[in-house]
Amino acid sequence: MPAASAIKVMVVDDQTSMRAMIRVALQDLGFKDVRDKPSAEEALEAVRADRVHLIISDYNMPGMDGLEFLRQVRGDAVIGKTVFIMLTGSSDRDLVQQAAALGVNNYLVKPFAPAALKEKIERVFGALT
Repeated sequence: MPAASAIKVMVVDDQTSMRAMIRVALQDLGFKDVRDKPSAEEALEAVRADRVHLIISDYNMPGMDGLEFLRQVRGDAVIGKTVFIMLTGSSDRDLVQQAAALGVNNYLVKPFAPAALKEKIERVFGALT
């Protein structure tokens, strides 16, 4: 049972309000080290420089989208095993299948309740303390 406070998280979403909402939800769950970036390019650079345990990324972003970001993370020898949860406003089956093929750990459709986010994280890490 991992302590939420020990898990480092990177939230990636081009919408400031969505990053803020996810940050608050994570902090309410006990996460202490929550970082965020408005683009996959910036997040990729940041997690390569200072690794995290969990990436929560939007799919639909300008520039590098969430699938390409996932592809880049999985292709990196150092950060390739980082837990990756994809967020999207769509439950498009093709997108879900592509993300699964690339090794996404879980998937969450927006809008979502904090309890749903917790459940997705616990499916990967186990019950949080």
